[in-house]
Amino acid sequence: MRTNKTNVADLIAEMEPWVEELLLLREIILSTGLKEEIKWGGPIYTLDGKNVLAIGGFKNFATIWFHQGVFLSDPKGVLVNAGEGKTRGLRQWRFTSLEEIKPALVKKYILEAIKNAKEGKEIKPEKKAALPLPPELQTAFKKDKKCKGLF
Repeated sequence: MRTNKTNVADLIAEMEPWVEELLLLREIILSTGLKEEIKWGGPIYTLDGKNVLAIGGFKNFATIWFHQGVFLSDPKGVLVNAGEGKTRGLRQWRFTSLEEIKPALVKKYILEAIKNAKEGKEIKPEKKAALPLPPELQTAFKKDKKCKGLF
C-alpha cells in the first residue's frame, strides 16, 4: 500500500518492480514542460490545470495513460483502451521492460497530447440521470418538508 507522499520521486520509489521504467517516463515527461502533481495517489501531469497524462505501475506493466488519448493519432498502434466500454477518452500505453521505452517515440506522443490539450480537444464525461427516489422516501418527504430540504 502506498503512503501519502508529497514528492513524486519518493512515490515512484515505492512502485516496485517498475521504478526504473517510471523514472525514465518521468524524465521524458518533465522535459516537455508539463506540471507534475500527485492526484489520486499517483503522478499526474497537467497543463493549465487540466490533466494531460499520468504514470503508474501495475502488477504486469508500467504505464503512461493519456486522459484524452482518444485524440492521439497513435501511428505505432501502442495505445489501448484500458476500460473498454467504460472509458471514452482515456488511452493507455503499457511497458513490460525498460527496453520497450523509446524516449523519442514516447515524447512524440506526449507532445501531441499537449498540442491536443492546447486546442481544447476533450471528451467530457456523460451526465448520469438522477436516480429515482424510492416510494418510501417520497412518502417521508411529503410528510416532513424539513427532511426533504436536508436531503
